[in-house]
Amino acid sequence: PVVTSFSSRVPNLPSPAILKPDIIQPGVNILATWPFHLNNSTDSKSTFKIMSGTSMSCSHLSGVAALLKSSHRHWSPAAIKSSIMTFVDLINLEQKLIVDETLHPVDIFTIGSVYDTEPDDYIPYLCGLGYSDTQVGIIAHKTIKCSKISIIPKGELNYPSFSVVLGSPQTFTRTVKNVGEANSSYAVMVNLPEGVDIKVQPNKLYFSKANQKETYSVTFSCIEIGNETSTYVQGFLQWVSAKHTVRSPILVNFA
Repeated sequence: PVVTSFSSRVPNLPSPAILKPDIIQPGVNILATWPFHLNNSTDSKSTFKIMSGTSMSCSHLSGVAALLKSSHRHWSPAAIKSSIMTFVDLINLEQKLIVDETLHPVDIFTIGSVYDTEPDDYIPYLCGLGYSDTQVGIIAHKTIKCSKISIIPKGELNYPSFSVVLGSPQTFTRTVKNVGEANSSYAVMVNLPEGVDIKVQPNKLYFSKANQKETYSVTFSCIEIGNETSTYVQGFLQWVSAKHTVRSPILVNFA
């Protein structure tokens, strides 16, 4: 599977620290029902049509999001998105590595932890992007004074992925919320991108109750120059418990 030519892709120029696309679904030449008869060369009066675009792919994930919301009515949109982004399979039924990460809606209800974000958490991020008070106020639907807000770097938004423009070492923090069982623990595992060293502190997270939050930091360092064919390398960071795996994709661009 590949991303079609008319779809968005890296680099994400307004905010390089946000990995895009973050979720993809089939959206090319999708056969679906159509609300009225189509003119064609036959007398079949077909009510089906083949189309491409975001409207075609959106329906797949909208259904998954609706299933999650029906099961977890108190979850925020960010929590639902996090669960979709971080709960995927890397191995197919034949135990072979697959190129893309595959989501199984039936299994997604066993999520153990999420990267949650409240609406007000975006305000320091938007101010840090250089938007004016008026622009941020339009987005937040209230009066905002960025000069009175402690802005955060682009990479500090509590997002379920890491997109790093790497020159000198960089450190990012993330906060994980336990939505699974109480008294659970997670150990970190990292698939290192080529030419990159990654340190995670702490390397274990302990939860004693539901909805508990724990914060960790990730430091990215360049250990060699990227290869000549591409300035981008990728890997992933995952937190693994006895029952759950929460995987965050990593994309590194060598500056």
